[in-house]
Amino acid sequence: MKSGYIGAAVNRVDGYLKVRGEAKYAAEYQAEQLCYGVVVSSSIAKGKIKTLDASKALALDGVLQVFSHENRTSLPWFDRSYKDEDQPPGSPFRPFYSNEIQFNMQPIALVVAESFELARYAATLIDVEYKAVDFNADFLNSQEKAYEAKKGKSGWKPPKSRGNASKALKHADVLVEATYFHPAEHHNPLELHASTVVVEADDTFTVYDKTQGVFNSQQYLMNIFGLSKAEVHVKAPYIGGAFGSGLRPQYQLFMAFMAAKALKRSVRVVLTRQQMFSFGHRPMTTQQLSLAASSKGKLVGIKHEAIAETSQFEEYTENVVNWSGMLYDCPDVDLSYKLLKLDTYTPLDMRAPGGATGVYAFEAAIDELACKAGVDPLQFRLLNYAEQEQNEKLPFSSKELKACYAIAADKFGWARRNPIPGQLREGDNLLGVGMATGVWEAQQQQVMAKAKLSPDGQLVVSCGTADIGTGTYTVMSQIAAETLGLPIEDVSFLLGDSDLPMAPLQGGSWTASSVGPAVLSVCEGLKEKLLKEAAGLPHSGFKGAKVEEVLFKDGMLCLKGDPSVQLSIAALMKQRNLAILEHQTASMPDPKQSQYGKYTHSAVFVEVKVDAELGNVQVSRVVVAVAAGRILNPKTARSQVLGGVVWGISMALEEESVMDKQYGRFINHDLAEYHVAVNADVHDIEVIFVEEEDDVINPLGVKGLGEIGIVGVPAAISNAIYNATGKRLRALPFTLDKLLE
Repeated sequence: MKSGYIGAAVNRVDGYLKVRGEAKYAAEYQAEQLCYGVVVSSSIAKGKIKTLDASKALALDGVLQVFSHENRTSLPWFDRSYKDEDQPPGSPFRPFYSNEIQFNMQPIALVVAESFELARYAATLIDVEYKAVDFNADFLNSQEKAYEAKKGKSGWKPPKSRGNASKALKHADVLVEATYFHPAEHHNPLELHASTVVVEADDTFTVYDKTQGVFNSQQYLMNIFGLSKAEVHVKAPYIGGAFGSGLRPQYQLFMAFMAAKALKRSVRVVLTRQQMFSFGHRPMTTQQLSLAASSKGKLVGIKHEAIAETSQFEEYTENVVNWSGMLYDCPDVDLSYKLLKLDTYTPLDMRAPGGATGVYAFEAAIDELACKAGVDPLQFRLLNYAEQEQNEKLPFSSKELKACYAIAADKFGWARRNPIPGQLREGDNLLGVGMATGVWEAQQQQVMAKAKLSPDGQLVVSCGTADIGTGTYTVMSQIAAETLGLPIEDVSFLLGDSDLPMAPLQGGSWTASSVGPAVLSVCEGLKEKLLKEAAGLPHSGFKGAKVEEVLFKDGMLCLKGDPSVQLSIAALMKQRNLAILEHQTASMPDPKQSQYGKYTHSAVFVEVKVDAELGNVQVSRVVVAVAAGRILNPKTARSQVLGGVVWGISMALEEESVMDKQYGRFINHDLAEYHVAVNADVHDIEVIFVEEEDDVINPLGVKGLGEIGIVGVPAAISNAIYNATGKRLRALPFTLDKLLE
């Protein structure tokens, strides 16, 4: 039997269920007398509903009700009742609160019917008359209205300036000043947002929701509807991608629950792809960068100013400029982050929020500065390498970025780079190479876990975390199996259920580094209990033994000093007459972590081919080296980074949510017009994991991988395009029209 599971390329334990179609998602659960809700969206961006006539819909046989602001449930409509775990400051959006319209495609009615087809047809019969008023959805032409962000959502850090950047910029040998634009982007997970609310016989509710945090959805419903935990049970065992879109409870959850409670019928509400563009996105951002260096390539000044959009009713913030202050050694840094209120919905965390935006602009500007100074971009980064975290002046818990640079550069063949742009051709294509640094926070959150061991050696470990496709089921099973010395086939990991032990949202790349230590801890607790039981058996040989003196392997307890002293777990539990052995524990960050800068790092090297006549860009080769502490499973870890790199390609070349300023609506709100990278866009990608030991970050030495894969990729592509063509593109995405200008 294999016992060394941690670090092994174990196949996904949930893989068979998924490929067989046996893994159920939020909209696939059935219930007796299930009815269907279809959301009606507003067609104006701002104003009021004068009349909403549902008579034609209600006249149809099988239409149960049309909910709107006129007849919604009486609720405590104050901010505290709408709190959720990922909510920014402000007053959250309340569906059906009043006749006021705050953004285009705002939900204004819910048609509930006996069938989905009937509900969808009836929704087309709702007649609405509006009183529209002037609105502003023009981000680029409203920059003068931006204001300095003073407070923000959980995890936001106000940027810190230091030294005198203006003076450094004024007297520098080499100066680069540039403005970068990042458009809005939408998450577009394959699984649409959906909620199925089942009314149980005892008048409690079982809710199947697309969410990255079952406890967040549960608390949200409890607060709004005045219910207890016992009355609301939320489940999300499988999630078809989310990328941040499932961090906050979305409005289909409120609507499905409201309808189910009012009608005393089970209700399912699934949003359309167009409606997926109505509740949050990566915000449009402009960034003004001024970088200065000595003639030898030493950074002497950094000025990074960002303006990002938010809604009129909440203040959404991201750590956009902070990376510029911490990534390289520079004495004089001026950082500024402003918000601009628009008549749109509040932006929402999207894979590597802030980092994907800020590092893109900063690393593109760094490349420009290096080239202007006549220094190789890789050597420039090494020359300005930071040995400690620069914003807080803290030592790193670990940092193997230099090794990332060296290994990836060697594998990529960076030494053969031609520094003069536009010199290499392959047929009709200009060839270019570029590189960039990637960085993301490594965090640990408090998590609880429970373990149950049965006499037949079956172990069930549970935690209410999520698996949005990252491999949580698998790596947690690996940790549990190795810790107790059991075959992984005898280990089950349960998640995505509000009846399980508490866990935070799955986001921020902290799940493996937070849930993993909890699983380790709870299994270590079981080992202690097993040893105590073994020591209580007459003549067992384990009396007085400490847990570190006992080897747990192959379902056995073996004394390390005397291998002849051994006992199977099954025999032990039978002799002690144990029907079940349980343990529950909480795992939390060590206070000493606050004394360190904790980050995951990467080095990204890219080759592009640019059609000299048509301007088409193809990313032909990517080599990315990642330092992320201990790798629990190289197969699932590689998949995480691969996904991030593909998204980085998509972000650089294709993704853009286009706002129609005349209507205040994203007009390419479907997968035909919102372009993402497809198979033809993805070529040779090599992922390398650099060895990195970290005894500070958590007991497993694990750092997250969900977001580091995307950070740095758009900048590396931008820099490679310059090397191929001599053109600096500063507005994402890098479409052919921009290259041909």
